[in-house]
Amino acid sequence: MSQRQTGAYALIDSLVRHGVEHIFGYPGGAILPIYDELYRAESRGDVQHILVRHEQGASHAADGYARATGKVGVCFATSGPGATNLVTGIATAHMDSIPMVAITGQVARAAIGTDAFQETDIFGITLPVVKNSYVVREAKDMARIVAEAFHLASTGRPGPVLIDVPKDVGLEEFDYVPVAPGNIRLNGYKPTVKGNLRQINAALELIEEAKKPLMYVGGGAIAANAHQEIKQLAEKFQLPVTTTLMGLGAFDEHHPLSVSMLGMHGTAYANFAVSECDLLFAIGSRFDDRVTGKLDEFAARAKVIHIDIDPAEVGKNRTPEVPIVGDVKEVLVSLLRRANELQLPQNSAKTQAWLKKIEQWKIDHPLVVPHPEGKLSPQEVIVEVGTQAPQAYYTTDVGQHQMWAAQFLKNGPRRWISSAGLGTMGFGLPAAMGAKVALGEEEVICISGDASFQMNPQELGTLAQYGINVKTIIINNGWQGMVRQWQQNFFGERYSSSNMEVGMPNFELLAQAYGLKGIVIRDRAELSSKIAEMLAHQGPVLVDAHVTRDENCYPMIKPGQSNANMFGVEPKKSSPQSNSQDSGTINCGSCHAPNPINQNFCGECGAKL
Repeated sequence: MSQRQTGAYALIDSLVRHGVEHIFGYPGGAILPIYDELYRAESRGDVQHILVRHEQGASHAADGYARATGKVGVCFATSGPGATNLVTGIATAHMDSIPMVAITGQVARAAIGTDAFQETDIFGITLPVVKNSYVVREAKDMARIVAEAFHLASTGRPGPVLIDVPKDVGLEEFDYVPVAPGNIRLNGYKPTVKGNLRQINAALELIEEAKKPLMYVGGGAIAANAHQEIKQLAEKFQLPVTTTLMGLGAFDEHHPLSVSMLGMHGTAYANFAVSECDLLFAIGSRFDDRVTGKLDEFAARAKVIHIDIDPAEVGKNRTPEVPIVGDVKEVLVSLLRRANELQLPQNSAKTQAWLKKIEQWKIDHPLVVPHPEGKLSPQEVIVEVGTQAPQAYYTTDVGQHQMWAAQFLKNGPRRWISSAGLGTMGFGLPAAMGAKVALGEEEVICISGDASFQMNPQELGTLAQYGINVKTIIINNGWQGMVRQWQQNFFGERYSSSNMEVGMPNFELLAQAYGLKGIVIRDRAELSSKIAEMLAHQGPVLVDAHVTRDENCYPMIKPGQSNANMFGVEPKKSSPQSNSQDSGTINCGSCHAPNPINQNFCGECGAKL
């Protein structure tokens, strides 16, 4: 039954009907009709709005909310600069396939195209970085558009959807008829969910034949909540499992079959394994450049099975022998069912020699936590945090600290929240804010760097206003750390605009200025007690951990090289991907670590060779 309501009412009511409990946003002129209706909804207890200090913070908070829960995150911004401030967050969600609905105010319909005050074509600006977008031209379309937006954002390959609402549409009255969630039909949009049985049979044949298989698991497995099926498959056929940065948490890294993360800063044993495997079982991953290194040498001896819900990803960078389009969880359920129907035995006999070889690589090339005399290493800080808060949800910013966190934190599904595809500095704090709002009593910790943190420090104000109990740890080395590392290794130690010491704030006093607790850690003796103090405090905390300035993040795949060719790792002479010129080593004059003869800087300590 219809009732006379405004477009703004239809929007807020539709959001509530779709289960939205929290909205992250910042008001402004063009979106005021929506905020006026939001005021009434908040008064009724229907929804809570979290006032951020910058619209980019709203988009990242909605993103973190979505990653932590699997639900659609929602953010608001006004027209013009408010809308454009969302773009980085929308692009971040797009690259990592995160379900989000971004709602922007727009100038009145009659003013569109006249260069009116705070008018921007946000529909056009965001076209390359959204799954779909709308400009609401009639208030009567609002409920349908919201229903479509949520359906598109959360089904198939998830992603962000934009709804742009002209100011007068929010004020326009009409006979409102709600649209129930899921009660829509979109012509031409029907994602393939079930895997093709013939392809599933072909995949099982390759698994049965393989002697050196490797499961390569990406963010699609997280989106599909397929961690249980991945574990069952790995254990049934004794398949070692490596994950991408986005796939962390899809498989228990304490499990003996885990080889942890692969790629540019992945473990040596994961990169060696992918270089020698004879079957690469890609699950919800997209063969991106940070994983593959030199693409034509990536898993060069392997046949490939590739499962992904997005047909555009299957075969985009690597042509698989067995492509399977479908939802990762659904396909793996079918694959396991079919394996049981065929009474396929556990593949332990065929893969035992392979697993022993991988185990030896783990012994020979472990991840190392440095303990420099009189100083504190960044890895020590991250390991201590992970030890004291093993079940926390972790967000990160981007850079060296992100890679160290990926290497040393062992997370469960959805407990690792990081900007992978776009690599967005400033993501960590607002994403943690969104995750904490969603999760309530769960511990949420942001691992940041001194450069990344300064991208969005204003969100400390949001933490203060709402008492959002996020713990943030700044790995402070006074640099844009990853930029410095590249300048050292590849640009002749010309440190152009990467030193952050001059102008750096006192982070402890900054926290106090917002009414929050600040803690400083300067040496190893106080590390454990200060982390415990941080975790025990009932409220937001900002920790400034001063670490060694020149620590580099290794292993690191050399740009343009195969995964077997890494800084910080002695070349594996048996690797078919190793170039003959790299087969010799030279000992570093400073730390005596072996290095490839054609390397300019020591992979262990960074000294010139």
